Amino acid sequence: MKPYPSLYLSTPDLPRRRFVQGLVAGGVLLGLSSIAKPGWAGAVERAGSSAPVLTGTEFDLVVAESPVNFTGNPRMATTINGSIPAPTLRMREGDTVTIRVTNKLRVSTSVHWHGIILPYQMDGVPGISYKGIAPGETFTYRFKVGQSGTYWYHSHSGFQEQTGMYGAIVIEPAAGDRIRADRDYVVQLSDWTDEDPMRVLSKLKVQSDYYNFNEPTAPDFFRDVSRNGFRAALDKRKMWNEMRMSPTDLADISAYTYTYLMNGNAPDGNWTGLFRPGERVRLRFVSSGTQSFFDVRIPGLKMSVVQTDGQDVEPVTVDEFRCGPGETYDVIVEPRDDAYTIFAQSMDRTGYARGTLAVREGLSAAVPSLDKVEWLSMADMMGAMGAMGGGMGGMSHGGMAMDHSKHAMPEMQGMQGMPMAGEMAVPSSKVRHAKTEYGPSTDMRVDMPRMNLDDPGIGLRNNGRRVLTLADLHTIGGPLDSRGPEREIELHLTGNMERYTWSLDGLEFGKSTPVHFRHGERLRVILHNDTMMTHPMHLHGMWSEMESPDGHFQARRHTIPVQPAQRISFLVNADAPGRWAWHCHLLYHMDAGMFREVVVA
Repeated sequence: MKPYPSLYLSTPDLPRRRFVQGLVAGGVLLGLSSIAKPGWAGAVERAGSSAPVLTGTEFDLVVAESPVNFTGNPRMATTINGSIPAPTLRMREGDTVTIRVTNKLRVSTSVHWHGIILPYQMDGVPGISYKGIAPGETFTYRFKVGQSGTYWYHSHSGFQEQTGMYGAIVIEPAAGDRIRADRDYVVQLSDWTDEDPMRVLSKLKVQSDYYNFNEPTAPDFFRDVSRNGFRAALDKRKMWNEMRMSPTDLADISAYTYTYLMNGNAPDGNWTGLFRPGERVRLRFVSSGTQSFFDVRIPGLKMSVVQTDGQDVEPVTVDEFRCGPGETYDVIVEPRDDAYTIFAQSMDRTGYARGTLAVREGLSAAVPSLDKVEWLSMADMMGAMGAMGGGMGGMSHGGMAMDHSKHAMPEMQGMQGMPMAGEMAVPSSKVRHAKTEYGPSTDMRVDMPRMNLDDPGIGLRNNGRRVLTLADLHTIGGPLDSRGPEREIELHLTGNMERYTWSLDGLEFGKSTPVHFRHGERLRVILHNDTMMTHPMHLHGMWSEMESPDGHFQARRHTIPVQPAQRISFLVNADAPGRWAWHCHLLYHMDAGMFREVVVA
């Protein structure tokens, strides 16, 4: 029994299955929204999509509240043009687009064009690039589209993204698409809660594992005893208890309150994309989960990953891939049977989004059972030391470990001490903890991180399926710039789970100073994860050119998932003057402080 039983009162009294599966016809309550669809000629409907599609160079978007029902209880959502997801915007590379956003809410709003390279004034982050869009106002975004691929857009105000304000962007290449497909579908994954997101956050602040129903149980203990012996099982529990951490702390928010959606449909709604046997079908997966990582597979079908974060990659054939908040993955499949299930289970294995590829409407295929939840490993907790089977030497934790602060470098505008240019052929492996990490906002520091990119992550290791890893990704065309880095900065992803505070270098946003990039420089950024959760880190305005541990170019990304106790590096061309946001794309982590401003000047 969890403490604080009074906190459950705001949760609807519905069967657990209703939360996991949702309603067959759940979603926006059609006919009740006061928002009219734009009347211009570019608005078209596309088969298999639950969102309208707008095409052209001029778009009119209206933000308002709309009634929805995903679980059996009506709620109000934040919508764009009255739909969840918002309309898919189809543009063409090289065009200049004009997007008028009208706010009919009672509070300020904003729209951020995720992954789109544009002037910072058009980026849509209140307090950074502009003041936001006040109630009753219309803001006009105008920019030239200089890229192609699959992207998305969402609110950057409060928790509006959690309440439904997100949509997809598809940009057609000016020179024609190198990826051949007979069918083309956006598959947008997201999570919905009937609860007020501020109430969700307050619960996490009081009890960070409030939504975690995968905590170790007595039967788990006795299974450990039978497998490893009584003493080893007892020592294992003792270690986790002393650290005040949970080995199943994979997601802050679970299917206890979340219903997972595919193109705005709950699992029982069964979104369906049609095909003819033998066709090549392109599925553009957009991960709009506010707080959810999805592990995606289509049982019986191999997937060829051909694009990630809008950038074409050398095709790699897999059975499964993990898609974190902010990321996009395009895959090609060639279905031949009548029906296949698109299965996207949450990383904590409490629920799933689901849809179907079929030769006609009304068909479905078997839905897999959720995989068994796995405990975090020593490598997830301690990095390289844990991977070698060592003890606590790879981690500093609260009062349990010696104070390493005398080895820490002072914070320098959000960065750690830097090697000189001649030393930067490969990313630095020397850990530099900032002095600011030794405070109440940080409950853990990893001293020996792992730097490998070939780990699919907790829950996907050795599962019998071919799972995509970051090491598999190779962007076609190579890096944007042949120059090596002029300097290197290091930023640590930090947090305190008991307090539910999240930060960079131990400093929440508001307590930190901006990170400064010199305009025109080529620099290396190292992200070092001192926590036991995966953080999808999103740098606005510039590409993050992920590299291997030995300094070779891997892939161009706008969002990089950094696993627990992992150290990842990427190169940046600081070619975008202005003020930019840099944050974890787990919305509750960003709101709790894992956010920095970047100034390019």
